[in-house]
Amino acid sequence: MGLFDKFRKGLRKTRDEGMVKQINETIESHEKITDELFDELEEVLIMGDVGFPTAERVISDLKEKIANDNITSVAQVRETLKDIVAGVVWGGSYLALRTKPSIILVIGVNGVGKTTTIGKLAMRLKSMGRSVVLGAADTFRAGAIEQLQVWADRAGVPLVKHSEGADPAAVVYDTIQSGKAKNADVIIIDTAGRLHNKKNLMDELNKISRVIDRELPNASRETLLVLDATTGQNAVNQAKDFKEAAGITGIILTKLDGTARGGVVLAINNELDVPVKFVGVGEQIDDLQPFDAEAFASAMFDIKPTHDDDSTIADFINESVKTEEEPTEEDKK
Repeated sequence: MGLFDKFRKGLRKTRDEGMVKQINETIESHEKITDELFDELEEVLIMGDVGFPTAERVISDLKEKIANDNITSVAQVRETLKDIVAGVVWGGSYLALRTKPSIILVIGVNGVGKTTTIGKLAMRLKSMGRSVVLGAADTFRAGAIEQLQVWADRAGVPLVKHSEGADPAAVVYDTIQSGKAKNADVIIIDTAGRLHNKKNLMDELNKISRVIDRELPNASRETLLVLDATTGQNAVNQAKDFKEAAGITGIILTKLDGTARGGVVLAINNELDVPVKFVGVGEQIDDLQPFDAEAFASAMFDIKPTHDDDSTIADFINESVKTEEEPTEEDKK
């Protein structure tokens, strides 16, 4: 099943029950392109968890494109809107893992599917020939270590863990040492999504970062925030908090198949200027998909994409891999 088909299946509720259904009905209720049509479409977008700032931008871009392309047929508005959406949900699906080892920090509040996402990501990396070591640094949430152990066993990758309540930074240190000893390609760290307040979260992540900076000073690092698509605008608010506290490099949006709130992807991209790198569109192991703006927008509006989409993205990693300890050519000069 290709990426478009995966997204099409995962966005069924958004398309058939939510925002896109209302967009189609709004367009079909008008015979001409008028300001009233634009106003109604903007209202649909706002109600569809796109949010006011992003809805305003989409409609502004839509008006401009319709004027520039001399579009007069209402029937063309839908495909034009699809193109605008694809432009808003820009790409960035690859992981910048340029060193060996590289580090992925995964954060997110309880219940968003963080542990499952880590397991799926580890299995996907392993299937691509990358060796992976997991670190259970979410030592505060009851059951988090045991859940990650289940996924580590399922993926067939080693897990470094301490007892519940242990110092997360100590877990990170031991995980890095294990990754070095095993010559691992990627180290994935499960971190606490939220402690008692934002300051505690920031302090804990800063402590972890200092360990990484000391032990792997030149390592590539991704900090990925896992969000639950079913929470709509609450997910956007969470992302704003985490961006301020953790300097996130990408978003993983889970449970997209279980909600009609797929429009939240637009708000995340536009309001946070952070790429959505993966989306979860089902329960199967291969349902964690690298994000592609064109395939996503096409699937949302059920319009076949213009580019060839016979298969899913085979490789979502930046291929310029070098061993972390090795000096670069620039260093040698």
